[in-house]
Parts: sequence; C-alpha cells; structure tokens
Amino acid sequence: MEQDIINEYTRAGQLAGQQADKFKKLANTYSLLRLGLFALMIFAVYLTITQDTFTIMAIAFVLLLAGFAWLVSRQGEYERQRDYYLNLQRINENEISSLQSNANLYNNGQRFSNEKHFYTSDLDIFGNASLFQLINRTATSAGNNKLASWLDAPADKSTILFRQQAVKELATKNEWKKELQTLLLFAKDEDLNRLNNLFKYLQMPLNLSGERWLDIYAKIAPYLLIAAIIGAVFYPPVKGVAIFIALANMGIVFSKAAYIRKADLIADKIGKMLGSYANVFNKIESQDWHGAYNLSLAKKLKDDQTSIKIKELSKLIDKLNYHLNIIVGVLLNAFLLWDIRQIIAIENWKRTNSANLEVAFDVIAEFEALISIAVPSINYPEWVTPIISGTGGYTLTATNIAHPLIRSEKRVDNNYDLRDTFKIDIITGSNMAGKSTFLRTIGINTVLALSGANVCASAMELSVITIVSYMRIKDSLNESTSTFKAELDRLQMLLAAVVQEHRVFFLIDEMLRGTNSMDKYLGSKAVIEQLIAKKGVGMVATHDLQIARLEDKYPDYVRNYYFDIQVLNGEMLFDYKIKHGECKTFNASLLLKQIGIEVGAE
Repeated sequence: MEQDIINEYTRAGQLAGQQADKFKKLANTYSLLRLGLFALMIFAVYLTITQDTFTIMAIAFVLLLAGFAWLVSRQGEYERQRDYYLNLQRINENEISSLQSNANLYNNGQRFSNEKHFYTSDLDIFGNASLFQLINRTATSAGNNKLASWLDAPADKSTILFRQQAVKELATKNEWKKELQTLLLFAKDEDLNRLNNLFKYLQMPLNLSGERWLDIYAKIAPYLLIAAIIGAVFYPPVKGVAIFIALANMGIVFSKAAYIRKADLIADKIGKMLGSYANVFNKIESQDWHGAYNLSLAKKLKDDQTSIKIKELSKLIDKLNYHLNIIVGVLLNAFLLWDIRQIIAIENWKRTNSANLEVAFDVIAEFEALISIAVPSINYPEWVTPIISGTGGYTLTATNIAHPLIRSEKRVDNNYDLRDTFKIDIITGSNMAGKSTFLRTIGINTVLALSGANVCASAMELSVITIVSYMRIKDSLNESTSTFKAELDRLQMLLAAVVQEHRVFFLIDEMLRGTNSMDKYLGSKAVIEQLIAKKGVGMVATHDLQIARLEDKYPDYVRNYYFDIQVLNGEMLFDYKIKHGECKTFNASLLLKQIGIEVGAE
C-alpha cells in the first residue's frame, strides 16, 4: 500500500514538472519577444531620424509600448505558473521523502523543545527525527505555533471530535491539500516579524494632517494640470501656470514625506506577499466544505470577503511602491499626487477592514495545523481514528499499536488494555528488550490521538488524559544539577501533576538510576506507593524484580507485564512483545560477555 501511495506522489510530481517546463518555455518565448519589440523601437528611432518625421516615432511609441506592456504581463503570468508548478513538484517530492525516510522540507519544531515539559522531550515530539518533523506541513510561523500547541497539550473531547471530523474530510481532498501547501510555500522562508509588523501598522492610524482637503485636491489636481498643459499649447504664457501646478503638487507630496516613509517601512515587499495570501484565502473560501469545523473556518473568511479585501490591500501597497522608480514616481506625483492618494486609500482600507485581519490569518494557521494532523490519514491509511472515551476511570486500550517514527518494516506492534479503571502497570524486562520503546509508543500515539490525528494502530480507545513522563533524566552543568537532583525535581513535578492536573497518565522508565541499588529500590517502591495513594495511573518500567512484588501487596491496583529474550546457542533473540507477568530472564552478563567481560558468580 505504501508503494502505491509513493507511486501516486511520483506521478503527480512528474506531471507538475512537465507543467513547469511548459510555462518556463512560454516565459522564455515572451522574453525573446520583448527583445524583438525593443529592437523595433530602435528601428523606429532610426526611421524617425532618416525620414525626419516625428509621426513614425509617435505611432511606434504608442503601439510598441502597449505591446511591450502586454508581453510583460503575459511573461509575468507564465513565470508565476512556472513557479507554482515547481513548488507543487516540491510538495509531492517531499511526501515521497517523508514516506521513505521521514525527511521533511518543513520546520522540525526544534524551537519548541523544552526538557522541562511534561512529555515532549521524552517522547520526541519536537526536533530532529520527531513527531513534529513527521507530520508538520505548516509554512507560516503562526501555523507552526498552532500545530506545536496541539501537540504539547491534549484538547478537550469535543475539540478532538471536531478535528477528527475535519481530518476525515481533508483526507479525501489530498489534491486540495497539496495545492494549499503549494500556495503557502512562499511563507516558509518569510521574515517571521513581517506579518506582525503589518498587523501593528494596520491598527495604528496615520493621522495625516489635512487629509480631507488633500483627498479632494488629489482628485482635481490632474485635471488642473492637464488643462494648463492644453492651454499652454494654444497660449504659451500659460506654460508657467502648468509648471507651477506641477511643482506645487510635488511640494505637497514632499511636505508629507514623513507619513509616506511610515507606510514605506511596511510596504516593502508586503504587497506581493499579501497577493499570495489572497490566493490562499480564495483557495479556502472557494472549496466545498461539509464538515462542521472546516465549514466554520471557511465561513469566517467568506462572510468577510477576506480574499477580495486582501487582494485590494495588496494592490494599494503595490501602487504605493510605484514611486520606487524615480522617473515614474516624479511623473505620478506631479500629475496625481500619487503617494498621497495611495496612503489615503490605505488609511480608508484600514478603517473599514483591519479589525478582523488577524482572525483571518489565524484561519490559515488553523488549516495548516489541520492538514498536518491529516498527514497520517493520507500517507498511512492503515492507521485508525481513535475512539475518545468518556468513562469515569482511565481508558487506554490499543490493538497492534506501534511506534510511528519507526519504519513499518522494522517496528513491532503490541496490544494494551486499560479499560475504565485505575491501575499502575509494572513492566520488567532485559536491556534492549523493548520496555522504553513500548512506553514511548503508548505516549506518542496518545499525543497524536488527543491532537485529533489518526494513530499507528489497528484500534485504539482512550480517555482525555495528560501524559507526564519520567524517562530521559539528564544533569545540567549550567544549572549545577546532578542526575539524582534532576530525578528528584522530575519526581516532584510528577507527584504534583498527579494531584493538580486533569487525569494524569504517567510513563516512568527506570526510576532513581542516579543512586545505589538499595536506595533505588526503596525509593522507587515509596514513590509507587505514594502514586497509588494518590490514585495515580500509568506505567513503570524497571529492571528491579523486587518492584514486581508490589502486585502481591496491591493486587487490585498493580499489574505486572514483561518483555523477555530467548537465548539460543549463546545468541539473544528479541521478539519485543509485551506479556503478562514478570520477567525471569536478564541479559546484562551476556551483553558484557560479548564485549569481552566475564561476569563470575558470587
């Protein structure tokens, strides 16, 4: 099945590449035609000189300038189409890379890493070779933040169900999903602060002095100047009036230079960016949605005609940028007070439309996060939508559950059953037998499930729980913290979370490894008994068989599981399957023997 999906992405990528090549050739053709028109312009100048008539130049200038503008427009459109299909090809190739090696052109979420978080560090949620890297398809900074927030805390049941419904619909719209990603790919390398600066600018009034009168005068100024120029043709002394009006117009524009510079600080490259976002908004608005969540998001944009308004703002900012060409800027300002016209138009847009702009961009971030958690449904159709339980006790059951970051041909699945109850499961086993991986398998799939995504299992049902892990405990030279002190801090956090947080499910891997074996056993036993007293629920993986004896003392609360090995002709064989009971076979001496260290009997 995976190969069929890879083949589909390969076919789609090849088609996109072919389209990109077609538009590249068209753009190159129109570029050559522009050179041809330039050559004709030179030839017209030559004819004008040799024939000593300005008529040829006048006619040629009008016709060739119109033709040149049309060619520039067509070439620009073909270049945009070329870039679109090149990006679509990248999107398809990225899905192939993700399926084959978990590689991803999108951000891996390293900036969200936090070793003091309840579980994200222990469960590889962020960073290299992480869950975020596997599923992230968010190009915008806001989209990255949104997806990260969904993965570092469980949603409530109703939100999860809404997201599951949205994911199911998005899974049937993979082409739309890829097209939206393509339209947003430009944002992946955008300045993180550019949109925030735009929002601040749009919320801040320019307070242009004399705006009302300037607006009126800017509308009549071109007619005054044109009338003066026409008058000068018939009565030369009026030429001075025309020059005075042009200079006065330029003076008015220069007098408002400070206001124009304020707009310029934001306008640089923003117009093109907003034009790209307008296409994204239109893509969302024009799609036929049925799911309640997707419908509600798209409705926010449709009701406000967001794509039209953003396109309008994009054009206004682009027009303001015309003055960056000095010659064009002088002519436009002399005739039309161009810069003043544009900043007044932008101010009018701000007064009417800026209120809901941040909400509109948040819709994009929401869709980006949704298409990210839809990735497992699309790329791994054998994964399932988990059932979200509403039982009073803890429920976490799974059939054929496996670790999503391990390649399918290498991972081993297991079953687990905790149904509407309160239990602590002690998991014993040999080194490298699979205890830690199993804890992470349960944890990372729970994170996926409670974000609204599908899980790497054939069936799963769980309560809305808060994972708290105790696994990768490290010392810290910067904080002058020893391993044992770091373990105590983590234990304190876990014990407090069991009392203070909603429905904590803990994952503990080898408690108190930073102390001697007797303290380790006594301390671990005391911690587990305190967790039982607090009605804590979770798993404890340990090498210490004495801990398994807690099942004798608390038979209604503690359950024993184990991972074992088989030794055949001195070779260790692992099946990585969890079993009921406690482990009887350990492998440390065998592992030491393999590196030349004999362990003798006492």
